[in-house]
Amino acid sequence: MSTRRGRRRGSKAPPRRDVNYRQLRHPFEPARIWSDDQVQAIHEAALTVLQELGIKVLLPEAREILAKGGAVIRDEDMVFFGRDMVDAALASAPKSFALCGAVAARDLQMELGCLAVQPGAGAPHATDLMRGRRPGSLQDFTEFEQLVQGFDALHMVPPVVEPQDVPPNTRHYAMTRAIMANSDRAPFVFSRGRGQVMDCLEMVRDFRGMSDEDFMADSHVYTIVNTNSRRQIDIPMALGLIDFARHEQMVIVTPFTLMVAMAPITVAGALTLSHAEALAAITLTQLARPGAPVTYGTFTSNVDMKSGAPAFGTPEQVRATIGAGQLARLVGLPWRCAAESAANINDAQAAHETEISAWACMLAGSTIMIHGAGWLEGGLTVSYEKLITDMEMIQTFAELCTPTPAGEAEIGLDTLREVMPGGHFFGAAHTMEHYLTEFYPPLVHDWSNIGTWEERGAQDASTRATAIWQRMLHDFTPPACCNPDRLEGLNAFIAKRSAEGCAHPEG
Repeated sequence: MSTRRGRRRGSKAPPRRDVNYRQLRHPFEPARIWSDDQVQAIHEAALTVLQELGIKVLLPEAREILAKGGAVIRDEDMVFFGRDMVDAALASAPKSFALCGAVAARDLQMELGCLAVQPGAGAPHATDLMRGRRPGSLQDFTEFEQLVQGFDALHMVPPVVEPQDVPPNTRHYAMTRAIMANSDRAPFVFSRGRGQVMDCLEMVRDFRGMSDEDFMADSHVYTIVNTNSRRQIDIPMALGLIDFARHEQMVIVTPFTLMVAMAPITVAGALTLSHAEALAAITLTQLARPGAPVTYGTFTSNVDMKSGAPAFGTPEQVRATIGAGQLARLVGLPWRCAAESAANINDAQAAHETEISAWACMLAGSTIMIHGAGWLEGGLTVSYEKLITDMEMIQTFAELCTPTPAGEAEIGLDTLREVMPGGHFFGAAHTMEHYLTEFYPPLVHDWSNIGTWEERGAQDASTRATAIWQRMLHDFTPPACCNPDRLEGLNAFIAKRSAEGCAHPEG
């Protein structure tokens, strides 16, 4: 039997590039836009908001918990927080905890200095060059879960799009099943009422083969709770804060404060409001269960003053993200921010807005970067092609998080002695030793010259990305943890609960 050109029988295989994108730590010192005194002044102003202006809390159960913790209730649903109860909540909230995947390699540490990335999430629409823009379907939801599974640099699995072809009372079943069948990451669960949350927690617990005690020993699912800026926590969000805390599952508290629309026009004013709302929600989690895992968050940008539409990738958003990082470090909690774009298609605007807002997350030292890949139209759409092209950026960030050695072998004095003045390093022994493993290989970028590019069909990045996502879906294999027997059990649970009438969203 002949061997391939130049390869002799028994010769060593070429070295493979081996990088770990699964557990990342920030490589840079966090940036600052304010002095410590200014950050403290914003924190004090937020405490004043809680104590003197209050937060409207629509859920009676939440108001009762807060009142028992020392809050004052006025006008039925206005809650006023004393500084001592907020300080106690911040003291009990864990500064570091694990978010567990189906396998240990997917476990994440939630603490300052760590970095986890999610793709775009929660969009009502999906789009791609083959099928166009459309309402999100269960097929889209499932395909996005499979694409996320293909990238180690995407660490968490949110609801990328809403499967609008599934009724709201059974949608949580379909979404959780799709995540369990296609992913080994910790799944996202919507806070849309106690019944749906309990269904999903039970599904994940049983599919992962855990007892109640094992499930509550660590966080195995997570949710995002958006306060209703300005200064309001609605019924589903309050239920989510309470239920996830009581079951020791991670809550990402995320006020949505667009400057001018739902917050003051200044960065400092918007973050004062955001900080106050986050502290209120965090306090509720800690009163529901002291020590419950909770993550500080922000979603702060500005609007287009000509139309009132949300704007992203702006200097104001960058400043707000960096400022939020300073506030998160002040309270010591892991925290979430976002990379976003208001562009309508996967074009230069989309790339710029996403990358500049993602760089803000990196500079600010965010623990979780959400909407890192695929997000368009201010969250109305997730694009298959943009998910792929954005992954070039995300994997570049992941590369920056890996160590950059500078030992004797890397400094390479021998190769500097080998190559004479005016020479090149292409054939140097040091180059031959490292050329297969030293550089990051691009996912979708084309570095060929224009002649070669034209010979290959003159394809733009979105066209190349289309071929990549199609190939990934064609070649997809479910992870080993997706046990067929447990999937049958999941199907049986869904059938039983559906026959009993399902769990409807609570408003």
